[in-house]
Amino acid sequence: MIRLRALSGEVAPALQGLGWEWAMEDACQNYVAREAVELPEPEAQALLAAADTLYDLLVQSIPDPIPDDLLQLLSIPPNLWAAVRHSWNDDRHWHLYGRFDIAQTPEGPKLLEFNADTATSIPEVAVVQWASLVAAGLGQDDRQANGLFEGLQAQLGQWLELNPDLESNLLLVHLPDSAEDVANCAVVAEAALAAGFEHTHICSVDEMQVSVEGEERGAWVQVTDDQWQRFNFLFKLVPWEVLAEEEPELTADLSQLLLSRDLIIANPAYTLLFQSKAMLAWLWQCYPQHPLLLEASLQDPRAGHYVSKPVFGREGQDVTEVQNGTSLTALEGNYAHQAVVYQQYAQLPSDTQKRLYQAGVFWAGQACGIGFRREAGFINNLSEFLPHIIS
Repeated sequence: MIRLRALSGEVAPALQGLGWEWAMEDACQNYVAREAVELPEPEAQALLAAADTLYDLLVQSIPDPIPDDLLQLLSIPPNLWAAVRHSWNDDRHWHLYGRFDIAQTPEGPKLLEFNADTATSIPEVAVVQWASLVAAGLGQDDRQANGLFEGLQAQLGQWLELNPDLESNLLLVHLPDSAEDVANCAVVAEAALAAGFEHTHICSVDEMQVSVEGEERGAWVQVTDDQWQRFNFLFKLVPWEVLAEEEPELTADLSQLLLSRDLIIANPAYTLLFQSKAMLAWLWQCYPQHPLLLEASLQDPRAGHYVSKPVFGREGQDVTEVQNGTSLTALEGNYAHQAVVYQQYAQLPSDTQKRLYQAGVFWAGQACGIGFRREAGFINNLSEFLPHIIS
């Protein structure tokens, strides 16, 4: 049973007082709850340890060299195979961060999925939940598992050190008209400046121009009315599989620049291996009965209580719960045409009002931050975000 503590105060003024107003979109106030999950310290440590172990399992599960059969099994778009293999074999293409969605069960933490490529809720976990404690007059003796900003800073610093021959400028691009993505990019940009990057620029992906010819080879953005700038480092909140499907020419150009190291992209293309939910079935095949895993398969079990998920679905869309032959799809979306993975159902913990809670554990070199989402039914991108207090 989830225990809660009420939080008083307004988050926005607290963020402004801390100088962090850049990290919060206006809509954030509407889905950040005015109460916190009381998280016992052993449970917090178990969640962090689970994320570290799961990341190790993911890395160890990938054969070297990566076979075509595995890329096909994971539904990796063929126009990204070269980029996936190259980035996997060259450590200069550095995995900055990801978020494990984990169910807390009576048997311990269980992996639901890993958002390895373009995980969001960075501002909520890194900044807003701490500001919630400050707004409530807490924060001195109350603690959170909340080192995400420091983790990002360390990872970005390592990324810079691995590529000392490149100019330390970072372009951060996001999908058009997404205030949420802008806020996520803003936190990463601040961490990048703290890590030693000399210059950052945030813009819509539509504003980026890519050339693979001659002296203009690289990624460019118009930073002022009369100045274009080339960037050597690119952080993208645009999923690799979306680029591959919707922008094949841009994908081909980015792959060329990646292979020649004219451009270093994060998260790297190989994170698509981990992003694919077919990886849940591959992990179960590699580590059957592992205590952190739920049974998963690419074959429909036809019986029992399970969930089917599109392999590259997002935000809870087209996820179907099946029990005793009865199906329930909470949110129809754009992914019903995709291959699916079937995963054993895991009952999320609940509160006295029977609302369900899902833990999100960020990994940035190591497990470093925890946040919670709450919903009466299926957890999705618009579910309430809850801060936590370690008790």
